[in-house]
Amino acid sequence: MENAGNPTPLLTARQAGLVACTGCGRVHVQGVERCERCGAHLSSRDTTSLQRVWAWWIAGLIIYFPANLYPMLITNTLGTEYKNTILGGVIELIDHHSYFVAGVVFFASIMIPVGKFIAIAYLAYSVRHRATMSDHGRQVLYEVVEFIGRWSMIDVFVVAILSSLVQFNFVANIHPGIAAISFALSVVFTMLSAQSFDPRMIWDAEEAATE
Repeated sequence: MENAGNPTPLLTARQAGLVACTGCGRVHVQGVERCERCGAHLSSRDTTSLQRVWAWWIAGLIIYFPANLYPMLITNTLGTEYKNTILGGVIELIDHHSYFVAGVVFFASIMIPVGKFIAIAYLAYSVRHRATMSDHGRQVLYEVVEFIGRWSMIDVFVVAILSSLVQFNFVANIHPGIAAISFALSVVFTMLSAQSFDPRMIWDAEEAATE
């Protein structure tokens, strides 16, 4: 009963001399260069991970500004041209009492991208500095960012569908603005930033503390 309050620390794969393939998950003995199942390069930690994370993150942040400043949608109706930015579109939807659609657009086009930027930056910063969130919490945060990345193109999909369907010559035409391209690139860059992050580094601080 003497060790009841001091549970035995878990043995990590790296401490056991093992390394898992990030491509297929097969476990190998450290020292093997290529995965025997899928041929991917094996490494206990990706030493260049953070450099790629910050590079893609900065690129995504830079391109996100024109995505909000320039028009996302250009509408021509009976010779009159209307240009709508993301926020302008949300305000116009509110004026037309389409509160639910306005909320979806605001959440998907502003809240989620900004939240992803903050989450990725926090994860990259926390592996080199003292973190306020637990290791498990940061792992969950990483998985959430990875999951929502593929659903961040709602605006681009809507603009593409409208542009292909609404083409009535002089009566009505819809064309994507430069913000659509910028927004799509920003989403791609943040997805690459999240995918470049090596989540195994989250647990390194706790592993070092137990040694």
